[in-house]
Amino acid sequence: MQDLGREQMIIVGASQGMLRWFADDLPAGSVVLIEEPDVIRRRDIGGLAAELPFVSRVVPAEYQTGLDADALIAREPGLTDARLVMPGFEWSVGASARLAEALGLPGAGTAAAEIFTDKHRMRLLAAEAGLANPAFELVDDPAAAAAFARRHGGRCVLKPTRRSGSLGVQILTDPELIADAWAETADPMLTPEVAARGLPSAVLVEQVLDGREHSVELLVVDGEVIFGNVTDKRVMLGRRPVEAGHTVPSLLPGDDRQALIGAAARLGRAAGFGTGVLHSEWIMADGVPTLIECAARLPGDMITALISIAYECGFVEAYLRTLRGERPTLPTRTTGAAAAEFVVAPPGTITAIEGVRAARRVAGVLHVHFDVAVGSAVGEVTHSLARSGHVLAWGVDPTEATAAAGKAAEQIQIVTA
Repeated sequence: MQDLGREQMIIVGASQGMLRWFADDLPAGSVVLIEEPDVIRRRDIGGLAAELPFVSRVVPAEYQTGLDADALIAREPGLTDARLVMPGFEWSVGASARLAEALGLPGAGTAAAEIFTDKHRMRLLAAEAGLANPAFELVDDPAAAAAFARRHGGRCVLKPTRRSGSLGVQILTDPELIADAWAETADPMLTPEVAARGLPSAVLVEQVLDGREHSVELLVVDGEVIFGNVTDKRVMLGRRPVEAGHTVPSLLPGDDRQALIGAAARLGRAAGFGTGVLHSEWIMADGVPTLIECAARLPGDMITALISIAYECGFVEAYLRTLRGERPTLPTRTTGAAAAEFVVAPPGTITAIEGVRAARRVAGVLHVHFDVAVGSAVGEVTHSLARSGHVLAWGVDPTEATAAAGKAAEQIQIVTA
C-alpha cells in the first residue's frame, strides 16, 4: 500500500498487535487512529503511535457504544481527505461503517455492521434467510437458560451477544452448573481495548452442536464475493471453546467447501453486506453448514497470515484495496498450506520458557511468537487473549503444515510456579 499518501487511511480502534502488523507496509503519516479517550490514557496509545511512523495522529472519540460520525467530521474536518476506513477490531465495526458512510467510502454498511456485532440479531437473520442455526433463545436469567438446556439434552452454550475472542462463551453439560456460571457470560471481564464504561450485552443460550468447526473468509466488493477461503479450526476441549489452532486450506472435500462458501455468501447478501471481509464460523451438521458466529471484519488468530502464505498473496493489502473502491484479483487456489498452533501456559507465574530453539528447528516452522515472558502471571485460558503465544508453519499440504505446527508447539515448555 505504498501509494497511500498522508492521512489517507482511518483505523477505528486497534490492538497493539494489529498496529505492529502494518509497521513495514504503510508509508509514514498515512494513518489517523481513532480511539476511545480513556483507552488512549490507560494504554498509552500516544506513546505507541510515536513508535509507529505510519500513524500521523491519534484522534480521541467515543465510538464503542455508538459514534456520531457527522459530529466527529465537523470536529476533525481533515478526516474528509481519507480514502478508506477500517475497523481495528469487533468493537469498532459499527463505528467504522457509520464513518465510511458519512465520508462516502466503501464499507460493510451500517445495517450489516449492526447485525454482525449482535449475535442474536445474526441468528434471527440467518433463520429468516433459511440458513441452518442451532436452537437458540435470548434469556435474562439462569433459570431460563437451565430450562432451555433441559429441553436440549441437558447441555447448552452460553454466550454474550456483544463480545468476541470467545470471551464469556461457555459450554455447560449440566443445567445445575448454569447459575454459578451465569456471571461470566452476563457480565464478561473488560479486556484492555474496551472503554471503561463497558459494552452493553445480553445472554444468548444455544444448542450444543457436535462436530469440527470451520471458518469462511470472504472478500466482498459491493455485495459480490471476489474471494472465498475455508479454514479448518481446532478448538480446546472442555467448558471454554477457545481456538487451539487453524489450518489453511481446509481438508474438507470440495463440495463441502463450496457449500460453506455459498452459505456464508447467502448470509452476507441477507444482511446487505457491502464491501470488506466477512469472517464466519460453521459446523457441518449432518452435511449441512450450520452457523456458529459471524464478524464483519478481518479474522484474528493468524488466519490472515495463513491465507497469505497458502495462497501466496497479500490478503490484508487486498482487503485495504477493496475499502478504497478497488477490485483486486486474488488466486483461486492455494500453492501450499499453512497452520498456526497456539501455546498455552499452565496458570501461575512464568519462571522459564524452554524448547524454543527446538521448536524453530522443526521443518516448515516460519515463526515462533510469545505474548508472555519470564515473570508474567498467567491464568486459566477463558478467551483468546489469554493464550501465551503461537507457532506458524508451512507445508506442501494441510496435513504436513498442521503436523509441523503441532510438533513445534510440543517442543515448547512454559514453566510456572
